[in-house]
Amino acid sequence: MPFSSRLYPILRQLTNLDLRPRHLLQILELGYTVMYNDVDMVWLADPFPYLQGYHDVYFTDDMAAVKPLNHSHDLPPPGKKGRTYICSCMIFLRPTSGAKLVMKKWIEELQDQPWSKIKKSNDQPAFNWALNKTAGQVDLYLLPQAAFPTGGLYFKNKTWVEETKGMHVIIHNNYITGFEKKIKRFRDFGLWLVDDYVLESPLGRI
Repeated sequence: MPFSSRLYPILRQLTNLDLRPRHLLQILELGYTVMYNDVDMVWLADPFPYLQGYHDVYFTDDMAAVKPLNHSHDLPPPGKKGRTYICSCMIFLRPTSGAKLVMKKWIEELQDQPWSKIKKSNDQPAFNWALNKTAGQVDLYLLPQAAFPTGGLYFKNKTWVEETKGMHVIIHNNYITGFEKKIKRFRDFGLWLVDDYVLESPLGRI
């Protein structure tokens, strides 16, 4: 069975249900710190030096608008839909009461406001509502855009990429859908490194 056929039913199940925040909460309850990221990301450098301080929840902005290099690490203001546009695809959580509160609120939002297929079902809006509604009770930290760019910025703004060259840490291949399209874009930008290690991978060639 092709890798994509094996992977996407799992991803779709995690998207439609509240399994992701439930699993993350369970790990936090065990006292562990959690680093979560989606499979359509490439690590170019060690992200852990950027997880400064002892905040509850660390995350990235999903907006493609360019921020100043010294931008605020606070939760951005809400957008036109009344909520922020934080990406739920890379989250760092410490086992604190604040992080657990956000996960519980995320679960609650998913249960109260189910995202149907008609609305392009995903759990990111619920994550944003959870952040917005707990912001005054939780220590939140927005990671630097230059190090953790969204796909809408990295793959579509060549000037910005050149200006921030050497600063990129984790690049998210979003703002595009489809397994093959994502792989092609990674290859086009020289970011598909899987084939270089095909003999070491238990999955073989993807």
